[in-house]
Amino acid sequence: MQFATITGWGKCMPPAILTNADLATFLDTDDEWIRSRTGIHERHIGGSTIGLSVESGRQALAMAGLDPSRIDGVVLATPNQLHVE
Repeated sequence: MQFATITGWGKCMPPAILTNADLATFLDTDDEWIRSRTGIHERHIGGSTIGLSVESGRQALAMAGLDPSRIDGVVLATPNQLHVE
């Protein structure tokens, strides 16, 4: 019987940062209000899931020392994204 094995992993975060102070410029809120309710003081935004996934995949392959043709499957997980309407 064969089992799956995690042989490498990678991570990538979007480069742009949106702070609570940035949000306060266009929403009726402030840093203290957001932090006291969520614990969040900044979030990374932008970038495409595909682009971030490609970079993470490259890191995982490098860590595992594998050629992409040897991969049977990939697991991708992303955090919830902030949507401001």
